[in-house]
Amino acid sequence: MQSKSEFPFFEDDSEARLRTILENHLEEARQRAFSLIREAREDENGCLVTDTAKPRKVRFRGHQWEAYRFIHCVLNEVAASRDHVVRHRCHERTCINPAHLEIGSQADNKRDDWANWAYGVDPDYL
Repeated sequence: MQSKSEFPFFEDDSEARLRTILENHLEEARQRAFSLIREAREDENGCLVTDTAKPRKVRFRGHQWEAYRFIHCVLNEVAASRDHVVRHRCHERTCINPAHLEIGSQADNKRDDWANWAYGVDPDYL
């Protein structure tokens, strides 16, 4: 991931909200992230999955986030912009296992999908 100084753009509101959480509410956010992880159940692939059909949402300090994005950004102290996606290395969208989540671009995410479709498993994940 490129450093903030390499981008000549202003911070988007998603990035600004995450930065505010990380700077002012980190301990509360970490507690919320860990409570979400405790509520999940582990499947046969080591994924911590939620009891929802689609990715779980979480509300924190008046804003709604996908639980996997919230967990990854808070636990890794990353203020990701909208241009960055949180990739599921396990290809399970309801997984919130921090070990299965990684930040990247949309192009990285698409390459992951193509590799999964072509080979059935991500070799880096093994």
